[in-house]
Amino acid sequence: MIDADRMTPRAKSLALMAMVVALVLEIVDLTIINTALPAIRADFSADAAASQWIVAGYALAFALLLMAGGRLGDTFGYRRMFLWGVAGFTLSSALCGAAGSGTELVVARLLQGATGAIMAPQFMALMQVMFQPLERIAKLAMFGVIGGLASIIGPILGGVLIEANLFDLGWRLIFLINLPVGLTAIALGYFYLPEARSGRPAGFDPGGILLFGLAIAALLWPLIRGDKGALDSVELSLLALSLPLGWYGWRHVTRRVEQGRAALFDPVLFENRPFAIGMALSVAFAAANTGFLMCFAFALQEERGQTPLTTGLLHMPFGFGAMLGIAVLGRKLLPKWGRWVLVLGAVMMIVTYALTLTGIGAMQLEFVTLVPVLVLAGAGMGMFSGCINPVAVAQIDRDHAGAASGLLKTGQQAGGALGIALIGSAYFAGARMIGQPGSTAALIALLPLLVLCGVFAALLPSGIFAKRPH
Repeated sequence: MIDADRMTPRAKSLALMAMVVALVLEIVDLTIINTALPAIRADFSADAAASQWIVAGYALAFALLLMAGGRLGDTFGYRRMFLWGVAGFTLSSALCGAAGSGTELVVARLLQGATGAIMAPQFMALMQVMFQPLERIAKLAMFGVIGGLASIIGPILGGVLIEANLFDLGWRLIFLINLPVGLTAIALGYFYLPEARSGRPAGFDPGGILLFGLAIAALLWPLIRGDKGALDSVELSLLALSLPLGWYGWRHVTRRVEQGRAALFDPVLFENRPFAIGMALSVAFAAANTGFLMCFAFALQEERGQTPLTTGLLHMPFGFGAMLGIAVLGRKLLPKWGRWVLVLGAVMMIVTYALTLTGIGAMQLEFVTLVPVLVLAGAGMGMFSGCINPVAVAQIDRDHAGAASGLLKTGQQAGGALGIALIGSAYFAGARMIGQPGSTAALIALLPLLVLCGVFAALLPSGIFAKRPH
């Protein structure tokens, strides 16, 4: 058993490397898939709805089990659940690579998301265990940079692997490459991560997980419909059922908190205005951005005939702008401008996302013309996304900080699945329903979400960092 207090600097560095490797696995698998989707769809002759579920299934399973993953670490130990999570993620990656049909791949992606939700919450807990507060600042900053780079590398790596087509495996390599990476993380984690768990584990709320899971599934299932026509009676019934399920889930967690029992989350968090608006921002932004990136990759390949490699490389200016927006613009402007940084980021996304999708489809612009637009699009996205969490938790009591961060990440994942449902369905149905390129139809669904981002940001209170309870 490894004691965190007796770890040498070398052991801490190797333990940190295990977490970094796993972090890269998680983030790359969120972004690498977009580049490969057209190839996967062609290989399986999969319909549009299956293509959406391949992306949305991962995010949905991750969102539903993320809070439970944190509780598992508190109860059974962070090291143990980290190792089980990485092992499950690696195995499910192998299943993705071996999938023989679109349905098998969707199931494997659901398993990937579920095991990722067990793995991911242990990062912060292990950081708390291994490092002192001042040490954490530099380590967390490093995690932020690595996470940003991983999100950029994902689409590029996907294009390179598909283009290389090693051993005639094609798109399957984007999943099979996780095997040596995952095994490396397991080995490092097994030998160097310390044993630790919460002294006061919060317990589980299976009823809350089930109710909110059913509510989200009832909402998304009818919406992830590819290029189908109008909703049928069953799909309309499911949509209608999502509201009472969500309401009953809210009542359930409220009663459990009042009774002093473990609950999925504490509804009192939503009485804090910046946090409530921050949750809305997280969902709306994740829906808009995830849907945009999926349609961006699809449109380049299906509407402009580009290769997966070219598609991946065209993500680079967007990624560069995103890092600039997160690390420089957002960080420097947020203390001075407050909510207006997010409003500006939303306006930049509205303009540049519209130019990008119309430039690919309706206007058929040269890609060299799109490069500066993509840099500005990434900068706007980075300014917005980098500010959501600091703004949302600015006035949250420290006792609720962990739960608030977990809820925000859950909202981001659920929003991503919603974006794939709404914007992805508009993209695939566009040509048939409105006689326009899919990119134009996707933009029609995307713009209201981006406008919502700007409206929610404007509703944030001024002087948001003036008061910080302790």
